[in-house]
Amino acid sequence: MNKYDCLKLENQLCFPLYACAKEVSRKYKPMLDELDLTYTQYLVMMVLWDRQSLNVKELGEHLYLDSGTLTPVLKKLEKKGYVSRERSTNDERNLSISITNEGKALRDLALSVPGEMSCYVNLTEEEAGEMYRLLYKLLNGLDKN
Repeated sequence: MNKYDCLKLENQLCFPLYACAKEVSRKYKPMLDELDLTYTQYLVMMVLWDRQSLNVKELGEHLYLDSGTLTPVLKKLEKKGYVSRERSTNDERNLSISITNEGKALRDLALSVPGEMSCYVNLTEEEAGEMYRLLYKLLNGLDKN
């Protein structure tokens, strides 16, 4: 092994992670186009379908995104009528995001997306569970450093 082997693409963990993320997003696109959502908007909606309401900081923690990334996404979702944004009366810096009735109704339309995506994933249930566990182990390790 020479000192430059660490620079070979095939020796990089980051490359298959990047390529998989890109390809998975590409597979989502036609399904999300039918819902008039981008992938990031879909992620936001999944959190809100579960939580109903939270502030931007909490949402960012769930999605590993900063407020600068979330703000334009949330503005577009608000324009579509799926979320409402309100400043906290206690602290004007704190912006609360809540799902609207229209946003709740979108949930039923999105029910088919996970099943359709599962057709593209060539993993057993056990393999998928292990991958999920390992990816979150990696993500949590990166988050701490």
